[in-house]
Order: sequence, then C-alpha cells, then structure tokens
Amino acid sequence: MLIDFFFTLKDAKIPVSIKEFLVLLEAMQKNVIAPSLDDFYYLARTTLVKDEAHYDKFDQAFGLYFKGIATVFEEQSQIPLDWLVQRMKRELTPEQIAALEKFGYDKLMDRLKELLKEQQERHEGGSKWIGTGGTSSFGHGGTNPEGIRIGGKGGNRTAVKVWEARAYRDYDAEREIGTRNIKVALRRLRKFARDGAQEELALDDTIRATANNAGYLDIRMQPERRNNIKVLMLLDVGGTMDDHIARTEELFSAASSEFKNMEFYYFHNCVYDWLWKNNRRRHAEKFPTWDVLRKYTPDTKLIFVGDATMSPYEILQPGGSVEYNNDEAGVVWLQRFTQAFPKFIWLNPEPQSLWPYRQSIAIIRQIMSDRMFPVTLDGLERGMRLLSK
Repeated sequence: MLIDFFFTLKDAKIPVSIKEFLVLLEAMQKNVIAPSLDDFYYLARTTLVKDEAHYDKFDQAFGLYFKGIATVFEEQSQIPLDWLVQRMKRELTPEQIAALEKFGYDKLMDRLKELLKEQQERHEGGSKWIGTGGTSSFGHGGTNPEGIRIGGKGGNRTAVKVWEARAYRDYDAEREIGTRNIKVALRRLRKFARDGAQEELALDDTIRATANNAGYLDIRMQPERRNNIKVLMLLDVGGTMDDHIARTEELFSAASSEFKNMEFYYFHNCVYDWLWKNNRRRHAEKFPTWDVLRKYTPDTKLIFVGDATMSPYEILQPGGSVEYNNDEAGVVWLQRFTQAFPKFIWLNPEPQSLWPYRQSIAIIRQIMSDRMFPVTLDGLERGMRLLSK
C-alpha cells in the first residue's frame, strides 16, 4: 500500500528518497504513532519532506492518495450572490461600451470644471451630469472607460482621479504567516556576516582548541551570524490593493522577520514626490522622496510591492495622480529609484494571467526592465535570485 504512496509523492515532484521511505517504514514497525491517519500524516511529512517549501505539494499528494482528507484542504470560497447581481446591473452591451467616448486627461479636467458650474442638483443615471449609476465620466457607481470618481465607491476601477479624502490601513508586520513558503523563498536573499555579542558556539574552533589542549575541553565562542542584506521596500496601499491585503501582509510580515536591516515606505498607485510610513498620518508625516533616495546607499536592495493597476495617466502624465496635481510624472520618480538602486525588482500580487489585460502593468514592466515577478513561490524565488546576483 505505502509503495504506491511513495510513487504518488514522486509524481508530485517531491524529492523523496528510498532511505527516507525506509525510515518511515521502520517508524511504523516500531509503533511510534497511534493507528490514526492524522498521526500518520505528520509522521510521513516529518520523515519524507526535507524542505518546508514542499509542504503544500505534500498536502495535495496526501489528500489525493487517501481520497481527500478534510483537515488538509480548505473549502473553496463561494462568490457572493449579491456581488454577482450588482455586477450584472453594471454591465452594458458591447455596443454601449464602444459608444462611450474617452476624453483624454486635459479634456476630462476641463469638462469637469464646466459641469461644476452648470449642475445645480443631484443626478441619477444618464451620460452627462455628475451623478450615480450612469455612463457619465463624472460621479460613481456607473460604467465609463475613464472618468473622475466623486462622492462614493467605484466599481470598474477606471477612474483617473478620485475626489475624496481616502483612508488607508497600515500593513501589519505582526500578522501570522499564512503561507510559509513566502518566508522560505525570501531566505534566498542573504549575505551573512559575524557581528554582535559572542553568543554562538564556534564548533570547529572548540574542537581544534580541545585537541591542542590534550583533550581537555576548551570552549570557544564567536559572534552570531546575521543577515547583512539592506532592503528598502516600497508598498502600494489603498484602491485596487485592497484586494491583496492578506497576501501583502503575509509578504510584509515575512520580510520584516527575515531582513533585520529593512526600511519601508508607502505610496499609492505610483511613486511621486513624497512617501509615508503611517497611513493614518500620511498627510501630516510626509517623507520627501528626494530624501529617501539620498538616505540609502546604492547597495541597498529595492523591492516595490504593488499591483501596478491604475490609469496610464498616473504613470506618464504630470498631474496624473488620482489625489493631487503632481509636478512630475510617476515614470520620472520610478526611473530615479532604479538608477539610485541598481538591484531592484517589482513584486505584483495580481494574478499573472491578468497582466496582459492591464495597460499600466505593461508600462511598469517596461520601466522596471521586465523585473516584475508574481507573489508566488516561483516568482519570489526568481526575484530573490536576481537581487542576490
């Protein structure tokens, strides 16, 4: 029976060996566990899996072989019915969508000024006034290929400016890691150095000193090895990043744990002329981006974290920020960062299958010299490998 289990693990690309399998069989013969499937699961994982990066593959193979174990897999989340209903209400026919006109950034702003002078009352639906549920370029809750969101929540994520004070939430560095593989992948980016207090046993030196001392124990200590990598992490927050809070918190928590010399700042959608470290005080405690660029040495590893999903104006157009009129385009600031820190990557939590359908992602990838990686085990490992070169 267990022979087939062994080959199931091999088919799942888990590097199990004959020796490890014999250790499992020996443990079974000596009755080190109770006759329980749960106990067998933990025993098999302990003896057969050498790297916790393969734990997820092991869970899947174990569940497949034993016809599905309820404790191994989470239930598939269901799409809420009210979400589907609201989505259907907003859908228009292809002909209606094609008929909507894209103004362009400057014309859009001029048109808004005209409507603010003309409109005197609330408007529901329609294609002209500032209102809700229509096809106008101004308002909220409707459908338009680009516009200015005013007075409520959006839905289609096509706004090029948002006329409201927006509150964001800090990413939690204390959040318990839900995906252990993130931590494992980040460990590829390491440069150890010995510093600090003498807290570690120097085994080789102790053996050598004891031998030279005619066999009398002569314990030697050495400074603890510490990861000497310096990391600067810039995190997109708010807007479309709300869909990725859980995964970004996992990544942020893992990075805070793995990199002792890590600094972080927040931005929204694209980097402009200031950053912040506390989202509740982001208007009161701003850090000029020029100061951040000058503060850290060129050997610092730069990691952007964001879904790169925004209006192209926010990257390419002065004044294109959704929140204020920035003097310089986002692309200028991004290029300054990549020039100041030659070792850089962009981590994107948006599923990679959607990247070809986001114009802004294509622009960011070009600016980043195609150094954009998905927040997956493979993506993180490739990103850390690139930073380590």
